[in-house]
Amino acid sequence: MLNNLPRITRYLLLANLVMWLLDECLQRYGIMLTSVLGLHYWSARGVHIWQPLTYMFMHGGFRHLFFNMFALLMFGPSLEREWGERKFMLYYLVCGLGAALVQEVVWTIQLQALLGRYTELQVAAYASQMVTIGASGAVFGILFAFGWLFPDVPMFLFFIPIPIRARTMVIIYALIELAEGFSSIPGDNVAHFAHLGGMLFGWLLLLWWRRGIGASRTSKLFSLFSGRRQRVDKEKKTKFSDYHYQRRVDE
Repeated sequence: MLNNLPRITRYLLLANLVMWLLDECLQRYGIMLTSVLGLHYWSARGVHIWQPLTYMFMHGGFRHLFFNMFALLMFGPSLEREWGERKFMLYYLVCGLGAALVQEVVWTIQLQALLGRYTELQVAAYASQMVTIGASGAVFGILFAFGWLFPDVPMFLFFIPIPIRARTMVIIYALIELAEGFSSIPGDNVAHFAHLGGMLFGWLLLLWWRRGIGASRTSKLFSLFSGRRQRVDKEKKTKFSDYHYQRRVDE
């Protein structure tokens, strides 16, 4: 099955699976990879420059890993076949890094709000415990791109027994994340705003590409990643030509 998947999607699935297995094994010996590879608050102890990249390959359990990789498996291949390997990989990384940036901003706002009620030492101790892991930010960006490029594809949600359009599904997920992000449910340790951050940076990158600014730069950036150039069918219209901001031009 994996051999039938596009190369970057397959590599991402394997990388996330290997990192989860490695983390599970090392925890038995008291080694916590999350403390080194997870995303920490930017001024807290334990922060490292590589964490905005490595955090998206770490997961807090099999359930966390399964749902992220299931979404990547469902939507990633269509995008990779549409864009090509280098463009898809760039999009995935930008969404993951963007999610990390948004999470850092949200953490900063939360900690500033605590300064009025707690001492700086207490706030600093709390900040040192803030860690985010998971590919959810990048995956939510993938979900957004799928709804952007293929808005009319019928999709099913677990709690809706009838098919809905991909664009509608993306909107529903975004609204759910926004509501849960502001609800502050006790015990909820999900980084909802990081998910929205992945969508936001995915949207910004899609707009950049749509205007034709980043096409050549993307190819140059990943020229070392792939030694061969992919064939481009110039006769085929892209989905950005077929759709005008989620609406068919010929309607």
